[in-house]
Amino acid sequence: MDIKLNEHFLDVKETYLFSDIAKRVKRFQEENPGREIIRMGIGDVTLPIPASITSAMEEAVKEMASKDSFHGYPPEYGYEFLRSAISGHYKAIGADSVTPESIYVSDGAKSDLGNLPDILGDNPVIIPDPVYPVYVDSNLMNGRKISFVNGTKDNDFLPEPPADTDIEPSVIYICSPNNPTGAVYSYEGLTAWVNFALRTGSLIIFDAAYEAFISEDKPHTIYEIPGAESCAVEISSFSKFAGFTGLRCGWTVVPDTLEAGGIKLSKFWARRQATKFNGVSYITQKGAAASLSGKGFEDCLANIAYYKRNATMLANVFKDRGIYFTGGVNSPYIWLKCPGDMGGWEFFDSILTRFGIVGTPGEGFGENGRGFFRLTAFGSYENTKKACDLFRTL
Repeated sequence: MDIKLNEHFLDVKETYLFSDIAKRVKRFQEENPGREIIRMGIGDVTLPIPASITSAMEEAVKEMASKDSFHGYPPEYGYEFLRSAISGHYKAIGADSVTPESIYVSDGAKSDLGNLPDILGDNPVIIPDPVYPVYVDSNLMNGRKISFVNGTKDNDFLPEPPADTDIEPSVIYICSPNNPTGAVYSYEGLTAWVNFALRTGSLIIFDAAYEAFISEDKPHTIYEIPGAESCAVEISSFSKFAGFTGLRCGWTVVPDTLEAGGIKLSKFWARRQATKFNGVSYITQKGAAASLSGKGFEDCLANIAYYKRNATMLANVFKDRGIYFTGGVNSPYIWLKCPGDMGGWEFFDSILTRFGIVGTPGEGFGENGRGFFRLTAFGSYENTKKACDLFRTL
């Protein structure tokens, strides 16, 4: 063929972090048949979706079986009942400005994070390091110029805005609670980023996928910060909160007050979604709405408490062992300094060989991840306890 390809895809690493992990684990299992594996790597939930939510979905299935209540293509931006439920959730966590009309339901945060560059021009991009790989890869695929702000032990992996505000208007990615580090911005820390964006004419893309894990006095949404509705888009998800990793449902908030060049961002995002996305199924959206109120909400919080108990167990072990880490309090992730100055992959091989434990090397999340390691608390209580007993021997 003589067609042209988007050669920016060549700028993306050919191997994907979690594919590399899967290959190493498969090889280990082939060489050690019958050896128990404790998986604490990929951040997938393990508890089933609560019955209070699946029952709502079962009722939706029954509706689909009747001519009078059948639903065809869903509204392209989400059913009104779910957009209103999400808006109500924002009001409950202190963000009254998020209206149902500003909420766009999707098949998950990862999709929206990857799709947002579609509506943006050739802007410089500022991304924290270490970072969730999708932020980087989706912008490399579009040929964007990326600069990094460093998350390190010195700032507890909570990068501050660049000191120089005489920069081009940029697109800034922030994740809090952070994946992979589990670190959470304070009100002061997040205010500094909002003020920076307002001063420089920049846009913040705020990833709040782990908001439900926050228990301390930290912002649950960027819209708790004054001025954020003029400089920030927020993306969130039902994956970790309601266990929807296998169902796929999330949302993006694009306030009507966001404008660039006299054009509302919501106009472009609405056009993009209507053109390239056919919506989330009625059944899934009914389940998502059920998770935000009454028994469904209580059951989701109970599942989160289960995972947070696992995180607390892990955090206590590393405290006792004198190993530096972040996370484990407002997040399902523990981000630890590898003992003995090991590299992340060296530590990966070490604990896989010794303990049968699988985690994620920090190198997969950026340069500042070297020598660090991510563990998730999404496993079972029993397996987490086994892992803690083994880690005590480090």
